[in-house]
Amino acid sequence: MSKFFITRPIFASVLSIIIVLAGLAAALKLPIAQYPQIAPPTVLITATYPGASADTLSKTVAAPIQFQCRLKRQPDDYGDF
Repeated sequence: MSKFFITRPIFASVLSIIIVLAGLAAALKLPIAQYPQIAPPTVLITATYPGASADTLSKTVAAPIQFQCRLKRQPDDYGDF
C-alpha cells in the first residue's frame, strides 16, 4: 500500500490536503462551548443570639465568621444580608 503512494507523490499530497480540509470543516461545525456555566459555591450561615442587639451580633458572630471566610477567598466575594 505504501508503494502506491510513494510512486504517486502528487496524489498523496492532494489526498492529504483533502483530509486536512475535511477535518478543519468538521472542527468548525462542532458545538463546543468555550467556558462552561459554573455557579460559584454559596454558603448561608444563620445565627441566633437571644437577647443581643444587632450591633452585638454583628461584632461577636458575623465579624469572626467573615474574617475566617475572607482568609480563604477574595474579599469582594462576600456580602452582608
